[in-house]
Amino acid sequence: MRAFWRTTFSQRPRFSWRGLRDYILVLFGAFLQAFALRLFLVPAQLASGGVSGLSQVINFYTGFPIGVMIFLGNVPLFLLGWRYLGGPRFALRTAAAVLAVSFFTDFLVFFLPPEGLTGDIFLNALYGGVVSGIGYGLVYRGQGTSGGSDILARILNHWRGISISQSYLLTDAVVILLAGLSFSWGNALYALVTLYISGIAAETVMEGSNVVRTAVIITAHPEPVVREILEEMERGVTMLTGKGAYTGLERAVLYCVITRSEVAQLKTLVREADPAAFVVIGQASEVFGEGFLPLHAD
Repeated sequence: MRAFWRTTFSQRPRFSWRGLRDYILVLFGAFLQAFALRLFLVPAQLASGGVSGLSQVINFYTGFPIGVMIFLGNVPLFLLGWRYLGGPRFALRTAAAVLAVSFFTDFLVFFLPPEGLTGDIFLNALYGGVVSGIGYGLVYRGQGTSGGSDILARILNHWRGISISQSYLLTDAVVILLAGLSFSWGNALYALVTLYISGIAAETVMEGSNVVRTAVIITAHPEPVVREILEEMERGVTMLTGKGAYTGLERAVLYCVITRSEVAQLKTLVREADPAAFVVIGQASEVFGEGFLPLHAD
């Protein structure tokens, strides 16, 4: 423990505008999470998952402040995140997020109606998931986490490559079960919808709109295909050489990255140049380089 505190305060990060931006994202994301919790999730008795959802269940039985319970429940997970998710940089940003969520959750009680905006549980599940998911995404973009199951989800995502939305479903299953026993099974099912929407919103905020398509084209006539892509679409192409396992024949393998709106144009050009070509269209969440976003550290 002595080494923990010595490392935390001896590795003080230097001031930078990027670091300031990260903290602004973390604090604003934490505010959105608390806002969604107080305006949509708590009034509708929708467990938000993780420590916050568990805090809702405890509050239902004991009346203890949800924000205080969120803070206390995050202490052991905070130490776990320190161990596996980046040391001092992780600690400072995550501590800021946890403290902000805890504070705003209890502070907003004085300003938001206790019954929420609407009694429609579906609308609460939908908007609660979207708003909280945006908050999670902003905290992630700020190089932090919101504590709780976010830490476990980040560990799963970092170690096993499991997507953020799937990680949420895995780590929050026990909390949803407890919520079903405490509130109702109907509320628990809506809470699952909230968690799924929240995960999608978080991934969207993290990835932005830089979702593009990748194309792999196997053709016996690569020259006309390459010419059409270069001249008509003005996209770059990488030419590889492949060999069919069954036929033993060598074929050119073309690889290019295009936008979603260019998929139909690409298929038309390939069909006209080589009707027998084999085309695979995939999806890339992020693309950096010429013709797309510049490559830089986020």
